Amino acid sequence: MRKLIVFNLVSLDGYIADGKGDMSWAKPDAGDGEWHAFVADNVRGGGGLVFGRKTYELMVSFWPTALAQQSFPEVALRMNSAPKLVFSRTLEQSTWNNTTFTKGDPAAEIRKLKESPGVDLAILGSGSIVSQAAQAGLIDEFQMVMNPIALGKGKTMFETLADKLPLKLVRTRVFQNGNVLLCYEPTGARGG
Repeated sequence: MRKLIVFNLVSLDGYIADGKGDMSWAKPDAGDGEWHAFVADNVRGGGGLVFGRKTYELMVSFWPTALAQQSFPEVALRMNSAPKLVFSRTLEQSTWNNTTFTKGDPAAEIRKLKESPGVDLAILGSGSIVSQAAQAGLIDEFQMVMNPIALGKGKTMFETLADKLPLKLVRTRVFQNGNVLLCYEPTGARGG
């Protein structure tokens, strides 16, 4: 079975976007070599990418550009070549390589993907997709990078989660830029 991870940058107060949907606070310092090495190494693992429409629109506005290819060549190459599944009721086509759109139920579609042969999968951003996949027990690991910033209000990746989701910490890493990687796995115990 294919593995599904979530990789998200979060603020100290747990938001993946601020109150206006802005994520520019999560952009790394261009001079932070340790962080860039980690990100480049992380994308080398390959796999398919899963997005909701809003995250997809943010990603497609940057990764296929010359600026992305100059600034982050390894990451841009991986983002541009990876197979991408986008959940959207309004979008149907894209010029971004290897992009497929679906209007289907996220939990059902992700379950089918996990059970089919192929590369592992990663959800980036996409809080509503994360909530639905987590509620269905489909996520194998949450990789959250805590950024040293508090936003006060915003959007979490668990806004529509109906039940508590117990997790156990499996590894951490602290970066020079103040970011902290926190990796969690679901414990299997669910409930309210």
